[in-house]
Amino acid sequence: MRPSQRVLSAFAALAASAALLTVPPGAAPGAAADTGDGCDPIDPAACLLPFPNDWYTVADPSTPTGRRVHLSTTLTNALGAPVKPDEWNRSDGFSPGSMLLSRVPGVDLARSGAAPVTDIGASLRRDAPIVIVDTATGERQPYWAELDGNAPDDRKALIVRPARNLREGHRYAVALRNLRDASGNVIEPNASFAKLLGPTLPSDDPLRARQRAEHGTLAALARNGVGRDGLYLAWDFTVASRQSTTGQVLRMRDEALGQLGEGSPSFQVTDVKNDVDDKIAREVKGVVWAPSYLDKDGGPAGSALNRDQDGNPAQLPGNKQAVPFQCDIPKSAFTEPARPALYGHGLLGNEREAGAANVKAMAAEHGFVFCATKWIGMADEDVPNVVSALGDITRFRTVADRLQQSLLNFTFLGRAMTRGFAEDRAFQNDAGESLIDRRAPLTYDGNSMGGVMGGALTAVSPDIRRAVLGVPAMNYSTLLNRSADFPRFGQVLDRAYPDKIDQQLGLALMQMLWDRGEADGYARHLTRDPLPGTPRHRVLMHVAFGDQQVSPIAAEVEARTIGARIHAPTVLPGRSLDRTPYWGIPAFESSYAGSAMVVWDSGSPVPPIGNVPPTEGRNPHSDPRNNADARRQKAVFLTTGVVVDVCGGGPCVITP
Repeated sequence: MRPSQRVLSAFAALAASAALLTVPPGAAPGAAADTGDGCDPIDPAACLLPFPNDWYTVADPSTPTGRRVHLSTTLTNALGAPVKPDEWNRSDGFSPGSMLLSRVPGVDLARSGAAPVTDIGASLRRDAPIVIVDTATGERQPYWAELDGNAPDDRKALIVRPARNLREGHRYAVALRNLRDASGNVIEPNASFAKLLGPTLPSDDPLRARQRAEHGTLAALARNGVGRDGLYLAWDFTVASRQSTTGQVLRMRDEALGQLGEGSPSFQVTDVKNDVDDKIAREVKGVVWAPSYLDKDGGPAGSALNRDQDGNPAQLPGNKQAVPFQCDIPKSAFTEPARPALYGHGLLGNEREAGAANVKAMAAEHGFVFCATKWIGMADEDVPNVVSALGDITRFRTVADRLQQSLLNFTFLGRAMTRGFAEDRAFQNDAGESLIDRRAPLTYDGNSMGGVMGGALTAVSPDIRRAVLGVPAMNYSTLLNRSADFPRFGQVLDRAYPDKIDQQLGLALMQMLWDRGEADGYARHLTRDPLPGTPRHRVLMHVAFGDQQVSPIAAEVEARTIGARIHAPTVLPGRSLDRTPYWGIPAFESSYAGSAMVVWDSGSPVPPIGNVPPTEGRNPHSDPRNNADARRQKAVFLTTGVVVDVCGGGPCVITP
């Protein structure tokens, strides 16, 4: 869902203030780094390249990976403020969805034979020019490669995106080889890397330490059939462990639910509206109280996690989070109690989205009570802080930390729905009987950002077993450049970090923190490998073909990562540009009892294949939720866990 006009007005004022950011005279964004300043000398186009990179870690036997991120030099914004690395240095590795970044001057990816997004299978060819290999298993990682479509030729980053998330805690070796320019000529490695490939350097050479580190990478590649012939660049990196990424939220959840016990959290109904419309009998608003792990009283926008002396999230004495909610009770609940479901709102929205027409229709047609609260961190109240964080990436921790608190807030709202609301008159009929079915399990349905965040919530929830993720995806570092919503926000990033390579590095850094609060960090545990203290889950993903706000490409990565199957036939012949449409996602026909992805096609144009926003045709982003057949499929799945064919044995086509 697009941001409301009120939110956009607030954003416009803040974006205008970004014009005050100017590049200081004489500054050289993206200048090559000197050896000894903390930068990796093997890719001189910008400090932190190549990224992610174990050159920016240190040994730490206390972590599950045996490494810890140790950034000393990062990025500096146009006002000269460096990104302070403290929050990143808590991690024991890099994002499982991290894009791989480098700069190869003059490279032509097509002439080189690099796998594009339309032919992911080509990334696993034996002679592929880009190789990503798991050093523990020897497994080759599927990916697609692209050049930054937003950058001038002299600052185009080479972006390699995993087509399925990397394995937590594993080390990967990367090789770029036999790369060619537009004339077909092989591109030679830069002087520093070429020197590393040569004879052993003397102990006083500035590159000696880097050469020693490179030996391990080259040996790992050689063990897996990748030699030095034609090598342009090689490096390795470690993926963060499950504990590093999800541990904070699980600690907060377990401590807070332990304090709560088996009952309901405290709540207060503040407003009841009867006879809302022809579908909704009663709208109930109020507040649930949850422990706040943020560092300001009440956890307002801009707060960060409060930490104890060991760096763990800790509740300030007595600090509570007011969790506003809106619940819509359908008229059918007065005949038969309605099933409880949490609803997740879209980008920079709020709990009032529970009153959207499509949510009311779902409630009325299929007997659900939907209750929603805010995804704090990325809700309407967070707009000023989000813009501030784009201007100074150090502040991005406040976005990610509030998102982690929001996962706890939703968990507490779910407990109130299933263990407390039925005792309140606002949720009872005139006879004092509950309008919420006490026997039905809690489910989840969310759209857009609610589809992104819903993946993380479902993975950490001890109560949700089945969830629908509407127009979903994961990994904002992939989504942002491909979203029609982002250019507004990109104005701030352009002013603060004008160099386009720095921008991609900034997105990669932000993703490391985002992983703690969005589906990218939890996807491996969303279905078949549940997190500690949670059940196994099933999810149904509803994807809009040609979505202009949430790229279906990122939804496909999520489907591969969680092991979902895809409804087939998926789209009409000729609609997909892919050599193998929906590569690596097993298909099912008819019905399927498991996690699945269904593509809904409204006839919108195929989006651009690069990392640029779509600009042509009608946006189908809201079409699946507004389709009665799609809602019926959702309802059956939430009730039974079975994905039924509602499309007559063919592709799911919507007439707008």
